[in-house]
Amino acid sequence: MKIDIVSVFPEYFDVLNLSLFGKAQAKGLVEVKAHNLRDWTHDVHHSVDDTPVGGGAGMVMKPAVWAECLDDLLGLEPRESTADDADADTGTNADTKNVDAADGDVTDADATATDTADTDIANADIAGIDMGAESSRPVLIFPNPSAPLFTQRDATELSHADHLLFGCGRYEGYDARIPSYYRAQGVDVREYSIGDYVLNGGEVAVSVMLEAITRLLPGFMGNPDSIVEESYTGEGALLEHRQYTKPAEWRGIRVPDVLLSGDHAKVDRFRRDEALARTNEIRPDLIEALDCKALSKADRKTLMALGWEVSSAHPRHVA
Repeated sequence: MKIDIVSVFPEYFDVLNLSLFGKAQAKGLVEVKAHNLRDWTHDVHHSVDDTPVGGGAGMVMKPAVWAECLDDLLGLEPRESTADDADADTGTNADTKNVDAADGDVTDADATATDTADTDIANADIAGIDMGAESSRPVLIFPNPSAPLFTQRDATELSHADHLLFGCGRYEGYDARIPSYYRAQGVDVREYSIGDYVLNGGEVAVSVMLEAITRLLPGFMGNPDSIVEESYTGEGALLEHRQYTKPAEWRGIRVPDVLLSGDHAKVDRFRRDEALARTNEIRPDLIEALDCKALSKADRKTLMALGWEVSSAHPRHVA
């Protein structure tokens, strides 16, 4: 996988040389290059931002600088957009699937002019679709506080791409015409939030997404089984059960006896029940999304004890 990152602080990504990510680069699984956006400026101050149109606090990152950079990295020729292009960016995906969207400010590149609805539509166009033959097509990704939430499902899909290009916003964010323009040029553009909070820049969010995506690459993890049974993973995703290691008793606290029993079936059931109980307590929305037909008899019994009705298509909380 080829990964390009554009930032005004490219040295931030020196951290990617550490741990498993560093080993993956050494093995040739990933090729990462961080670019300084200021290298595409032409003024003495290397300016990448300007005042917001319409007034307001802060500065907005200029589309002209970003365009020169992205054209180079994507191998595109500059062209003028048309009214049809603008209409296509907001209208052609109206019938696509819905995706989850976080309300309000959420991550780091504060795109003041980005319309959340447009972002939802653009991301919905690709949600849940195996990239297949499209894997060689570059994917342009911007962290955005007004965008849909980045999920394990997105990470799994993007792990099949051959080339990811991340743009890190700063200040009040990037000009909203940047993603619109590149969508109109046929580029696969994604905008994601990583949570309901605001950061100073896109670098942290890009690092988070990169960790989630690349750890799914074959050969990235030392033990591939370690990514199979995790929170948010697979169909019927739940929060993961709690983990323990030796010693069996530490400072007067013992691990659950069933984990010491040697009975693998009982251990599996205990962990499954704990996953259901933790998900019920912390993320009941994940329980509501389960397919009742796919639940085992033991799963149904556990959920009923937790106050769920499981005779319909999806569990319904009744207690």
